[in-house]
Amino acid sequence: MRTLLTQPFTFHDVTKLRREVAEQAANCGLNGPRLDDFVLAVHESVVNAVEHAGGHGYFKLWTIDGIIRSETTDRGSGIPDGYLNGHRRPSDMSYTGRGIYLIRRLCDMADFHTGPRGTQVRLTMRLPRGPDRGAHRAMRRIRVTAAPHRMFGHFTA
Repeated sequence: MRTLLTQPFTFHDVTKLRREVAEQAANCGLNGPRLDDFVLAVHESVVNAVEHAGGHGYFKLWTIDGIIRSETTDRGSGIPDGYLNGHRRPSDMSYTGRGIYLIRRLCDMADFHTGPRGTQVRLTMRLPRGPDRGAHRAMRRIRVTAAPHRMFGHFTA
């Protein structure tokens, strides 16, 4: 696991945090629409904590095993059941309820753990594979030969 960012946040940190998440995720290889989707989902989780859970929270961003993951934690009273589902699109006339709906659609995985003592939102995106991400490493060719009458073979590289 490689930790990229950990910090408490308030309303005043939202814009700066969004920029830092975008920069860190891009440095890990996310780009284009997947980068935009991840940054927007993280932003929604942070804004939800600010708007609905006392105006502050704690944020963590890390990579592990080919994924990037964020965690937004707050100490609010929890997400009401009607909002937690987030699988049904809110009405176009509604002014609230879009955050969780968007989060669930923008990331590869979104986990919510909520209750009367706070909420934890974990968002996950797979990172692209490629030579610059360590997915393909040059391998040395090893040749093993053994004569039929010898117990041990001859190794060359």
